[in-house]
Amino acid sequence: MEGHRMKSAAAALLLGIGLAGGLALPAAAQSSVRIGGPAAEQPVDRDGPMVPTQIPGQSRGDSWHAIRLGEQGTVSIPNKQAGVLIQSEGEAWRAVRNGPLSQYGSWVLGGILALLALFFLVRGRIRIDGEKTGRTIQRFNAFERGVHWMTAGSFVVLAISGLNVLYGRHTLLPLIGPEPFAALTHYGKLAHNFLGFAFILGVALIFVMWVHHNIPSRHDLTWFLKAGGLFAKGVHPPAHKFNGGQKVIFWSTVVGGAALGFTGVQLIFPFSFATLEEMQLYQLAHAAIAVIMIAIILAHIYIGSVGMEGAFDAMGDGQVELQWAREHHSLWVEEVTGEKVRHGNHHGTPAE
Repeated sequence: MEGHRMKSAAAALLLGIGLAGGLALPAAAQSSVRIGGPAAEQPVDRDGPMVPTQIPGQSRGDSWHAIRLGEQGTVSIPNKQAGVLIQSEGEAWRAVRNGPLSQYGSWVLGGILALLALFFLVRGRIRIDGEKTGRTIQRFNAFERGVHWMTAGSFVVLAISGLNVLYGRHTLLPLIGPEPFAALTHYGKLAHNFLGFAFILGVALIFVMWVHHNIPSRHDLTWFLKAGGLFAKGVHPPAHKFNGGQKVIFWSTVVGGAALGFTGVQLIFPFSFATLEEMQLYQLAHAAIAVIMIAIILAHIYIGSVGMEGAFDAMGDGQVELQWAREHHSLWVEEVTGEKVRHGNHHGTPAE
């Protein structure tokens, strides 16, 4: 009986030693620690075996830090951009786009609409002050009007589709539902991409056609000092074919249009000319410039339509009432007709 108990105790002791050894061996293997020999000089791998996202020669912590910094990995497919697992700059891009850009953009667009409505209520429509002559003078020929409407039409589509990308998810989607919104956004994107080239062409032609008429002159200073007569009836500062305000529209369209064209091409052909980080900056710049241009063009549309009597005719059939031309572009009338016009008087009538 006593011998049996001793055998049982010995077996239990041996089992305990075996279990302890079994638990100790994996820990020793995991730390890669060796007693004596070449293995003792090897570094301790405390992160365990290599994982697919780990960079050779770095610990898991160092690898994750490099991934967060956007370090380029090695891939076997043609798209080398797939080697970037995380592009942390995208977080900053999203924060700016959904934060200050969207917020300030809505203030700019809402502000210009409110100002135009207030101006119309206070000033009303700017009428022709003098007696109409019943005669007209050609302001723009057919080619000039065609270029203008091509540029204007493409810009309207670009503006609507672009604003949908920036604000549509929070404004339009709840109103029309997901399926119509998805279809509208899809076709809007296609129109945006293709009509962008028509807009670029239009801006280039506008520059070539009218740049010599839009060189700043001393008369522009007078025009701005009198605010173009917009706030006072009967005040008509002298101006050539384009007055100071129209020159601001022209250079805003040319410079802003060139910037939109440049940044837009970078985005239409991704990774062809710019890196991902650069394209994020281009996208923010593209949206910001577009918002500013939309605000400027809204003011231009207002003055060229309901805001001023006779202004739309210039881009309608190209013929404007002679008295309108005398009041708003007296220097240009003198150049075209040779008649002398009293500059800045109440009616812009010919000089005696």
